[in-house]
Amino acid sequence: MPSANKMTTPVAVDLPQIQGRYADLDGYTVGFEAFPEDADPAPLFKGLPDDRCQCPHWGIVQSGQVTFRWADHEETYMTGDAYYAAPGHLPLIAAGTSVVEFSPSDKLGETMAVVEGNLAMSGGGR
Repeated sequence: MPSANKMTTPVAVDLPQIQGRYADLDGYTVGFEAFPEDADPAPLFKGLPDDRCQCPHWGIVQSGQVTFRWADHEETYMTGDAYYAAPGHLPLIAAGTSVVEFSPSDKLGETMAVVEGNLAMSGGGR
């Protein structure tokens, strides 16, 4: 059975607003993400349908707070909460937040291609 551990999964993203470690587990990606700064990554989703993340995510907030915003509502999760973020959301993350998140690898890959392109155009990047 595949598994991943935060300490042994290499850092894939190391930016001022996020450090991310990602491992593929048989078609699903587990992400260990930490946010030292407040983050509103909405501009990075420009170019996706409705300019919103179209990848579903299941996760656990290990510390801090994350808010997911949809066109018609928002939901906020705090330390200890498990969550499901359906497609069509935009995240808003408080400084000091860390999450463990699971996403279908194919959908995450499609989303990240757009996010990385937007990061490159903005001068950010890995």
